[in-house]
Formats: sequence, C-alpha cells, structure tokens
Amino acid sequence: MPDTNRKTKLFVLDTNVILHDSECLYNFQDNDVVIPIAVLEELDQFKRGNEQIHYNAREFLRQLDKLSCHDQTNDEKSLGEHQGTVRVVINHNWHQDVEASFQDDNSDNRIINCAYKLKEDNPDREVVLISKDTNMRLKARSLNIIAEDYTTDKIESVDKIYTGVRLIEDISDEAIDQLYSSQGFIDPGLTDMIEAPISNENFILRNGQKSGLATYCPKDEHFVRVDKLNAYGISPRNAEQSFSLNALMNPEIHIVSMTGKAGTGKTLLALASALEQRSDYRQIYLARPIVPLSNRDLGFLPGDIQSKIDPYMKPLFDNLSFIKHQFRKKDNRANKIDEMMENDKLVITPLAYIRGRSFQKVFFIVDEAQNLTPHEIKTIITRAGEGTKFVFTGDINQIDHPYLDTLSNGLSYLINRFTGQPMYTHITLQKGERSALAELASDLL
Repeated sequence: MPDTNRKTKLFVLDTNVILHDSECLYNFQDNDVVIPIAVLEELDQFKRGNEQIHYNAREFLRQLDKLSCHDQTNDEKSLGEHQGTVRVVINHNWHQDVEASFQDDNSDNRIINCAYKLKEDNPDREVVLISKDTNMRLKARSLNIIAEDYTTDKIESVDKIYTGVRLIEDISDEAIDQLYSSQGFIDPGLTDMIEAPISNENFILRNGQKSGLATYCPKDEHFVRVDKLNAYGISPRNAEQSFSLNALMNPEIHIVSMTGKAGTGKTLLALASALEQRSDYRQIYLARPIVPLSNRDLGFLPGDIQSKIDPYMKPLFDNLSFIKHQFRKKDNRANKIDEMMENDKLVITPLAYIRGRSFQKVFFIVDEAQNLTPHEIKTIITRAGEGTKFVFTGDINQIDHPYLDTLSNGLSYLINRFTGQPMYTHITLQKGERSALAELASDLL
C-alpha cells in the first residue's frame, strides 16, 4: 500500500533540463514540479531554430499550454493519474539571503531564488533544484538547497558501459583449430568457458601458443571467425579494428557504435567501409553535431552557411583526403570519391539538417556522437527507413556539450540500451594508430 503520510517532494526545474528532455515533466513520479517564471522567459529565446533544443523548447511550451487550459482557476495542474502537479511560480522579489550572496540579476540566480523561497515557505517538504548545470548546482548547495542532476536517461556507472570485446585466455587448441578450419566457427561444445555471450559480442581467444578472433552470431548461436578484411584501401591494424570492420561490412548488422580516444581509427574505418559498400546503398551520409559556444546556433556566426559549417566538418574531409591518398593517381577509386560528392551520393552535413527526413538505403555515419543527448540519438535512429545502416562514433571521455557527461550523453545511452540486440554491435577501440607520437601524447598528457 502507498504511504499516505509521505510528503511528496517539490522539484524546481532549470531551463537546461527542459532543453535536454521535453518530456521531463512526467519523470518525477507523484512529486510536484515547479517551473519558475525565469525558465519560461529563457525558453522564449529558444522557440525559433532547427536544433533539437529548439524543438524541445517548443514541445514543452505546447505541453504546458495544454495543461493550463484544462483548469484555468487552479494554479496547480495535475500531470495525470499517479503523477504529481505542475505550476508556474511568478516570483521576482529577492530573498535577502539570496540577494546578499548573488548580486547579479540573471536567470540562474532568479531560479535559485525561487527554490530558496519555496524551501522557506514549505519547511515540511523537501525542495530539490534539478539542473544539468554543475555550477548552478554548486551555487544552490551553497545556500543549503538540495540540487541534483537530471538522471532519468543517465546510465549507472562508467564501469557498466559495455565494451563489446572480451579476452578469453586458456582456450583449447582444438577450439582455435576449428575456428580456422574451413567451417569458420567453433562447435558450442568447445566453448564452455565462455560465459553468457551477448549477441555480436567479440572475443580475443588465446592460450599462449595459438590465438584467434571470433564474434558470437546470435542467429546460429556459434562463435564465428573474424577475418582481416580490407575496405577501400584501408586494412585493420589491431584486433578491435578487425572487429569493427567485420561489423561495418556485415549486412545483418544495422547499427554499429564505436568508441575510443582520438586516433583509434573510428571515423576512418566507418567511412572506408561505407565507400567499399557504396553499390549497396543509395547514399552515404557523414554528419556531426554542431556544439557552438553557449548553445547558440549557426546564425550567430559570420559568413554564409557554408563558411559557418566548414570548420565543424573539416575532420570528415580530412578522413576522406586520407583515403584518397592511399591510391595512385591513375587509380579510379580516388576519382570516384570526388564523383560521388558531386552527384550527392556522398553527403557531408550537420545533423541539424536531417530533422523530418526519412532515409532509405543510406549508410549513415554520425561522428562525435558523444555530444548528442539521448533524445537526439532516438530522433536520428527513428529516421531509418528500409536498408539503412547507422554508425555512431565518438569518445565518451571527450564531451564538448556543456550539459552532458560520460554517463548522460546519447552515445553511452545508446550502448546501454542496445546491447544484446541481434542487429547491433559495439566495439571500444583501445589502441591509437595515428602515430607513435600521438599515442604517447594521448597516454601521458
């Protein structure tokens, strides 16, 4: 039975929570939600634009408008059965404690002021400020306000992020011999020591004298040999790159994620495999999220749209250039890349430009996916039509987005939710292959 004597909490939402998740109102169980008027004033600045944050602002305001129409005589609006209420608080009078601590009149301080006054007015209830902004939470805690991150779509810990690769030592000679026989797979009876394999999980098998690479095929329930493939002049240099290329070239795998530090070859392998399979797809898309300063969109930058986009897309062009320079001048494969770009068969674009589109038979590479929110990842994948393959690459330890971290970014969320699905593979690449100097700098600096 529910505890009828339990006092529900009061959650005060910061603007960035709403821009992160437009459905956040319904994720606080039976507790009550407060929207400071300063939040609505900030949302008004995000109503126009094509980025996900602009969509979230518009969607949230529509939801709030719909709720307010149901009963215009009551300040608190019910969020539904087994849910709490929501209300907008208009409160511009500064509490003397807040005014003494934060002298600037800005939106952040007004939201903290609202939470502080609610705490004073409701001594029998727990008031919690929810914000994605670390500094905002620290400022609130300095006034003894409970402040927390929005954790609904946050994974539990870094240690629980699936790597996609497992090392199995002391495997029998017989199992490795069978893997490299004409059959190319290991009999299930010889794999007793491999516990609970996951769909498309990759394995490095060795026993001191012999070694082999295998992946677990969920369809046949076999450990299948992973061969060293070549894609458009690019060959793998280590085990993780071999696993990656194998997944990228497998038509039965429709979504691949690859994580790793700079120089591990994530984007290069994805692009090379796309070019190798160009005849199987109508188009190849390369896209990156644009994370401008202070979340301002491209309109704030000088120049035409192409000059605004080019600095963000330059790393993708660099990878294309690297692939082209693998070939001799007379090799048609280098010229084919230019031809594909001229004919829009190979498209490099910001992610913001794909909203509302549907992709049929497209090889879609999303670079720097760690700078996406979980909702943005969902929006992208739900654009997939028949025959489309998605590849997400990124480094979850190098995040440029001001309100995301290792546990709350969209790439970590994707890995956490898709692990075990038969059409999905993830590989964490460990070794940098850009150069010995780049690898040393990555490890030491």
